[in-house]
Amino acid sequence: MELKILLPAITALLAAIFALALVDQWRDRRQAFQAVWAIGMACYAVAAGAETIALLSGWNEALYKAWYLTGAVMTAGWLGLGTAFLLGRTRFGFAFALCLFFAGLFTFLTSRRPEYAGVGLFPMIYFLGAGVLAFAVAMETYFQNTRWPRIAAIGVVGATLVGLIAMPLVSLPAPGYALSETGAPLASAMPPALRLLTPFMNVTGAFALILGALFSAWVFMPKKRVLAYSLDLDQPGDSFLFQAIISLIALPVNFVASLGGAVRALFRGELNSRVPATILIAIGAFIPTVTDSLNRFGSTELYELGKLLGVLFLFAGFLVSTETFHEIRIPFTSIVLKTRARHPGPAGGS
Repeated sequence: MELKILLPAITALLAAIFALALVDQWRDRRQAFQAVWAIGMACYAVAAGAETIALLSGWNEALYKAWYLTGAVMTAGWLGLGTAFLLGRTRFGFAFALCLFFAGLFTFLTSRRPEYAGVGLFPMIYFLGAGVLAFAVAMETYFQNTRWPRIAAIGVVGATLVGLIAMPLVSLPAPGYALSETGAPLASAMPPALRLLTPFMNVTGAFALILGALFSAWVFMPKKRVLAYSLDLDQPGDSFLFQAIISLIALPVNFVASLGGAVRALFRGELNSRVPATILIAIGAFIPTVTDSLNRFGSTELYELGKLLGVLFLFAGFLVSTETFHEIRIPFTSIVLKTRARHPGPAGGS
């Protein structure tokens, strides 16, 4: 089998196994984030599977629509939402609110490009919807209400429903799909209004997944605070807003400054397993984000490889994480391959 076909085939297989493992873990522990991540990984598998079938037998409109809906729209959004449910008791809601806002803004600015001419009010609807959801998530987080992931879910579920309802009704111009010179699928055959679902879901989901992983690593790693800030909720609102703005600079600076201590703790065997796990997850989200972005600008050579590396790093990160896989077993059986002690989760004020 040619490498071009082998890469998406392996990606689809690994993503499907990963999704089944997450469903199996959800059956045992009933954690919402596991069910949501399972949906995201199932979409990952379907999209890669559609590409594999298309490379073997040729593209058609049905395969193209399946690839676009599950891969270009749903995967990143649902994986990012899973991170929101995992960190629902923390102040990560502020970061998720920023992801929502910038997703709406990026979607609105993207619509100014010539290929989106005639898209009507859809960009403004996406932008206003994202802004309202971002404000609601930020307020719920500020008042320490743990239901903010449910509000975040409105955007992801809503965009998914728009895609599911609209896709069967869309008639695509011949030949019913769009490919790059290297044979990678492109979104350009889709109507402009539906194409705007891609930046909305991908910006929200990819950045939430990456930032959520780095946030979790920060919570559990040895810290060196070079720049001081305070997100104490007891301070006046104007002071909190000022400190929150400072934290946008202080957090990444302090994270980078703390990496040396984390590496030393790793070699001493003292580093919490969540730290390497979440860093692997961040890498797994970052790689396909980069290759998908290159794909949008016409550089498609690394598209399939980026998807494969993404699922490999994500799978490795989740396997290392005792929060997701306290027990590694063959899905839907009682055959346990490895059992590990659970590490305590992040405190609500982390």
